Amino acid sequence: MPVTFHTEKTKFNLKQKLKHKRWIISWIESQGAVCGQLAFIFTSNKELLSINQEYLNHNYNTDVITFDYTDGETISGDVFISVEQVDINAKEYNSERGEELRRVMAHGVIHLLGYDDASEEERLNMRKMENEALHLWLKLV
Repeated sequence: MPVTFHTEKTKFNLKQKLKHKRWIISWIESQGAVCGQLAFIFTSNKELLSINQEYLNHNYNTDVITFDYTDGETISGDVFISVEQVDINAKEYNSERGEELRRVMAHGVIHLLGYDDASEEERLNMRKMENEALHLWLKLV
């Protein structure tokens, strides 16, 4: 299976793994790309901060970091997600944990699709794409 889920340094357990795999693959295909090897690694704030410091020279918490191995239209990469930060985001944005988790998962994939969020316009475009991905989740049975 091209989409895998792993947990490091947290007790998080993703529910509905098969539905999440189908969702991610379907959404990537809806963007005109092919899903290659894609790993989602769920971890802690402390671990993601360490990765942020070591690989990106950033000294702050974040919810997602992607390592891009995409080759042409074949989307591949590692998507590290802090489940602690997802919980903080969910409270801050008054959203359900599962929805916020899927938003962050989609955000990581959007980066792998070649989009950035450095400017306000880019952030708005990414938010629109995240919403499209979340809408697709709701359509899956």
